[in-house]
Formats: sequence, C-alpha cells, structure tokens
Amino acid sequence: MQLQIFTPQHFKDYDLLDCGNFLKLERFGNVITIRPEPQAIWDAAQTLSDWRKQAHVEFVPKTSSSGEWKKLKPTKEQWKIQYQNPEMEAPITLRLGLTSFKHVGVFPEQAVNWDYIYNSIKSCKASEVKFLNLFAYTGAASIIARNAGAQVVHVDSIKQVVSWANENMQNSNLNNISWVVEDALKFVKREVKRGKKYNGIILDPPAYGHGANGEKWKLEEDINEMMQLVLQLLDDKEHFMILNAYSLGMSALATKNLVQPFVDANAKTKMNLGELYLQSESEKVLPLGVWCRLSNL
Repeated sequence: MQLQIFTPQHFKDYDLLDCGNFLKLERFGNVITIRPEPQAIWDAAQTLSDWRKQAHVEFVPKTSSSGEWKKLKPTKEQWKIQYQNPEMEAPITLRLGLTSFKHVGVFPEQAVNWDYIYNSIKSCKASEVKFLNLFAYTGAASIIARNAGAQVVHVDSIKQVVSWANENMQNSNLNNISWVVEDALKFVKREVKRGKKYNGIILDPPAYGHGANGEKWKLEEDINEMMQLVLQLLDDKEHFMILNAYSLGMSALATKNLVQPFVDANAKTKMNLGELYLQSESEKVLPLGVWCRLSNL
C-alpha cells in the first residue's frame, strides 16, 4: 500500500519559518514563537541568534514536561487566529495562549485532517451526521465538524482544556457541541454498551496521558483495545474515521494492522495511510505524525 504525505494548504494564519537543532520557529497570526521539536534532528537554516531577532517568545524547558516562556518582544499572553478552507462559508476562530507545556492551543498540521472531516461530513447523506472527537484538546476538529453541520461530541480528560474548546466554539459563532470531561477509553466502553453509533470519529491519542480520575494511558499498550471499541461505534451505512498518532516510535503500517480486520469485514470501506508534515520557508520538511483513514462514503 502506498503511503500519502500531506501538509496544510489553506492555513493563512500559520507558517513554519524554520526548524532544526531540535527547535522550530513558527508564526501564529502576528506572534512568532521558538519551541522545542524532537523531530527536528537536522541543522536549522538560520542561527538561533537570527531566530531570536524575529521571535516574540521562546519556550525554555524546566523539566521534561514543562517550562516557561521568555519574552523577546512585547506580546500578549493570549491572541486569536482563524482557519478557513475554500469549502467553508465562514472561518473558525481559535484562541491561542502561552502554556507551561510549550503548546499554544493548536496543532497546525492537523488542518489536513480538519479539511478531511469537513468534506466527509458534507458528503454524508444522513439527515443528522454524528461526529465524535476523542482526546479532543482545544477542539479545532470539533468546531470544524460543527461548522460543517454535524452533531458533535467532544471528549477530553482535562476540564480546563474543554473550557478552552468551548471558548473556541463561541469565538467561531457556533453552539451546541456536547462537552464530556472523561477518560476517552472509559467513555468509549460506555458508548459501545449503549449501542451508540457515529458517522465520523477522530482520535489523536498522546503517547502518554492520564484520565480525569487518574487513569493511565500508554499508546503502545492501550491503542489496540481502543481501536477495537472505536470501530464498533462506526455507523454501518455511512462512516469515516481518522486515527492520528504523534509518537516517535509509531508507524503508519502499525495503524494498518489495527484496523485491517474491520476493512476485511466491510467491503465498501476503504483505507488510506500516510504522514503529516509541515513545509518550512527554509525548505526543511518537518514530519509530525502518522495517520490512518477509513471511509465508505
């Protein structure tokens, strides 16, 4: 099977300016950041000194999982950006912020999956398209799905992150997303028992994590059980699914093995595999995770 590699095409409020030496220089709207990036194992095109002349803030790690932002130029702690592909009638608005975990509230490479979600929902013939976002973070995929007209359930184990997603929904002039603060695996088990079905599902699990009540998640140990349950939630008539994984050890071919039994049992369901990447202005290409998609649309 041929692997496909995709990079965002319509994200005007984002640019990867340069990357290398385990760092990346990025523009989010009018704010330029320097952040750690473990995938950037090569030399950057510019020196760190040159980067600092351009950047507003630089993330300084204090531990393996947290740190602080050093301001290089005056800038706000929070700001907004927008995303809109050519098919969307209105943009979504995302509030960004400087967190102690180096993240700013959006993973820009995921815009590729946002476009796929939007187009898939628009292709569904069901009068009410149901969409589930697991490990949903600040909700860009949820908001894109709602923008496309789907009934959306958004699941994340961190209450503050779900509140952030709710703010993004309101900033995007949308409403009625169902917010669930819970461990994703526990939620999926309950939905299977209830016989629930969804037309679309995306899951973007972390390598490591904890549920709302301290449940432990480790990608390599838990993803097989998770996928077996998630596939039971797909609507028989119309469905699409995205498994996205950002983990240094994960292969797209591993995701193929997880879903192959479902594909074998559903003749109309097609599978595609690939990687996401960001193309920098300095010509460097930054890989940022693998994906597997299923669809019978």
